[in-house]
Order: sequence, then C-alpha cells, then structure tokens
Amino acid sequence: MRFPLCAILPAMLLAASSGLSCLAASVSTGSGTEAIQAEADRQSGLNTILVVNAAGTAEITYSGSSPNQKWYRYSNLGGGYAEEIDGVVYEGSTSTLPAAELDMGYIVEDGDSRYYFWLVGYRNYPFSVASVSVSDESDCDRTVLLTEGTGAEIHYYGINGRRFTLDREIKVEYYNLEWNDEKSEWQQTETVKTIPALTSQIPVVPPVYCATTFTVSGDRFSEQWGTSSSATSGNYQPKAVDCRTSATQEEKAETEEGSNEINGGGDGLGGSAPADIHFEAYITDAVIHQEWQISSDPTFDDITYRLSGQELDFTFREEGHFYVRFFGSNADGSCETYGETYTVDIGASELKCPNAFSPGASEGVNDEWKVSYRSLVEFECWIFDRYGTQMYHFKDPAGGWDGRYKGKLVAPGVYYYVIKAKGADGKNYKRSGDINILRFKGRKGNQGSTE
Repeated sequence: MRFPLCAILPAMLLAASSGLSCLAASVSTGSGTEAIQAEADRQSGLNTILVVNAAGTAEITYSGSSPNQKWYRYSNLGGGYAEEIDGVVYEGSTSTLPAAELDMGYIVEDGDSRYYFWLVGYRNYPFSVASVSVSDESDCDRTVLLTEGTGAEIHYYGINGRRFTLDREIKVEYYNLEWNDEKSEWQQTETVKTIPALTSQIPVVPPVYCATTFTVSGDRFSEQWGTSSSATSGNYQPKAVDCRTSATQEEKAETEEGSNEINGGGDGLGGSAPADIHFEAYITDAVIHQEWQISSDPTFDDITYRLSGQELDFTFREEGHFYVRFFGSNADGSCETYGETYTVDIGASELKCPNAFSPGASEGVNDEWKVSYRSLVEFECWIFDRYGTQMYHFKDPAGGWDGRYKGKLVAPGVYYYVIKAKGADGKNYKRSGDINILRFKGRKGNQGSTE
C-alpha cells in the first residue's frame, strides 16, 4: 500500500519529540561490522541515517513502545509513495526486517508515532585513494589537488523526496601558514579539512603558503570499521604569496618642559618634518621580490620611490601627503601581494620666536628660551649679548637656551638672536630679534640677583 504524505508529516513531528528508542542493524553478508548511525539533515524529516557495510541486504531490528508496528519502504520519490512491507518478524514491541533493501528509506509505524530512517549500503560507495598530487592549474588564490581513487557522493532522500548528500568527512591534511595578530608573525600550523566526497580535483582555499605534503584519507565510515585508505603527495613548493605590514613612527625626544614642536599632520603618521618612520613587512615563504613604494598619488600611478627590502626606515622631510605600501611577488612574478596603504601627512613649516623668559625665577616655568616650530629640516640659532659676545649656539630646534653663559645665569636685560632655517616646504627663514630676560628674585650672591 502507499502511505499518503499528508499522514506522514504530522507524525514526523511527533516522532522527533517522542524519544523512540532503539534501532539496530546487523549485516546479513557476514562481514561482522557494526552499522553506523549518521545524523540526517534536519530538513529531511528523518530521525537518522543507518550506514551498513554491505551491498546486498541487511537485517534491521527496531525496538519501540508498542506491539502494533508496521513497516513501510520508500524510494527517491519520498514518503508520499511509501509501500507497506511484508515479511516483518514481530516479537512483542520488537520487530525485525530480515532482508532490508539498501539505499532505501524506511518508516516504522509504532502505535501513534513514526520513526523515519534511510538505509545506506556502504559497499555501493567504496572509498579508496590511490594517489595525490598538486595540479599545475594551481594559482595565486587556490591550490588544486589531483586524486585517483573512489569515493563518490552518497545521497539519501528525505520524506518529501528531496535529495541530500551524506558527508563522508574525507580528510585533507597539510601544513600551512596562518597569521597571528597577537604575535605579529606567520605561524606554520597543521591543517585538517574535510570534504563530503572524493573528486578528481580538490581545491584548497585559502592557498598554501609553505612547503608541505598533502595527505588524503578516510572516509569516516571506513575509519570506524578499520578499513580506511590514504595517499600522500610529494613535497610541494608554494607559489601563492601573502603579507602583513606595520608602520611605527619614531617619537622625538622632549625636554623636561615638554615639546616645542607644533604637530602638523593630524593624529596619524607624519606631523612635523623630519618624521622618521619604520615600515616592516611580514611575508609568506614564496615572496622573493620585495619593495616599498612611496607615492604622492593614492592610486600609485606615479611612484616616487621604489626601495627594495622587507624593512624600510624613511625620513619624510617634505611637506605634503604621501602614500606608502609594500609590494611582493613570487620568483616568476605570477603571484603578487600588496600590504596596507599608509598615509603620511607632513605639515607646512612654521617658526615662532618668543621675546622674553625668566631663567631661575621659578623652576620649570618659562625658564628656557625656545622657539615654536613645525617641519624645519634645517636650523641654526645664535644668541648674543649687546656687545656682540656669543652667549649660546644650537642646531636643533627642539633645544633652547637656559639663560646661562659659561655655567652661570646671565644678568637680566636685552639679548639678541639670529636664526637661519629651512622648512620641509622649501621655505627659507632668516630671523633676528630681541630676547628680554626678565628680573627675578634669587638667592643673595647669585648672578642676576636684583636684591
């Protein structure tokens, strides 16, 4: 008889929640291996999939809760075309089908509940792998394995006739490089991926970045039965490439009073020139050609500098917006990789000179004469008294004069500065002016005391 689909669907929901107990199987071919229960796709409506190591028939025993049991069988047409089975042996609440056909669906009616399963004859889908090699068609985005063997897809059908694929979980094992953000390095890791069936070509994505061999083994059913098969490729040299990069700007030294440099590049890289930045690339094994590119064009259509190497220390001395990236390729240039694009903003030059300070009056407060500046790539300053005697001379705009001459504070009054400087934007500075050392109170006997 045919079992109408409209009766199956409500019963299916009941069976899923009823906790019907025991479904067992023994193989009539004398192989002595146990059946394996596999999880069915939830959309199939099945309670389970039963895989037996046989190609003919299998003896299936069901233990339920009711002595009133009926068995039905359906094909790929679905449960709506299920037919009742004759020849079932009943013993109380246990029933046995002595010669169940393989690769068929079954429904056990157990009182008001129903149990649904698909029976797979594994020997109709044997697994063996004879050889594994890497295809010449492997490219920059994937590594392609070539295999010889058997291990076709195993299909089963849900109660509505929909086809599903049973995952054989065939293992593909190899080594690859993975980026570790915390340690900022590529690390070699053992990788194990699974595929649902054996095909003549197996794409490996992401591609492989280090020398390795590939082992294909399985499947999960033959492994449980102790009859698994495996094959290993020869040593593979990678062609795919990848990279990560970093950029670190060197901090400029500050005096105890703090920096007198005016930032001119926002919160990112750059600011006031000269700006020293260290760039570093972390590359995978196949990267042979390495260069850092610097451009004033964000599209890098016009590249100003091409500097070879995995690391780059560069001093930005000119005003403007600059873009920096790493480029790498393999030996024949067939695979390329680009790192992150860094933006370096260097501000226009600026120079401001104060006209007064009070050395010795209050420690750490206005006790050093310093210019305020930005993006000065050349600088020289002379300080004189009113008689033309040079009091101090310095070449670093970050420095300053503490109001001392030969180790002693000078007397209050008017002094003079002369500055020659050049900005990152090409601007030349020639400045001169007065420096007023203000009166202060100090200890008796100190030079500059007004007591």
